[in-house]
Amino acid sequence: MAKASLLLNLVLVLSLVLFTISFAEGRLFHLDFGIGKADSTLECNSAHGVEEGDTCFDVAKAFNLTTEVFNEMNPNLNCTSLFVGQWLCVAGEVN
Repeated sequence: MAKASLLLNLVLVLSLVLFTISFAEGRLFHLDFGIGKADSTLECNSAHGVEEGDTCFDVAKAFNLTTEVFNEMNPNLNCTSLFVGQWLCVAGEVN
């Protein structure tokens, strides 16, 4: 019984190590050949100043945006720490 438990622990540890190595290598050696991506930037054409009680979801909904589009237009936004007066992009075009 002790041998089976030791073998199981060894297999679990080895699996974890292999997963960690493959994940790290994927991050280190990620090659991006630009397939499916355009070299473009978004120009914000309209912004909204955050008001008391606003959430990212509420603002996106008010401007008929999906959360995915809203997040793409505001890539560095931390929705858990919005502040009154903060400007959020709500309309734009790709250049």
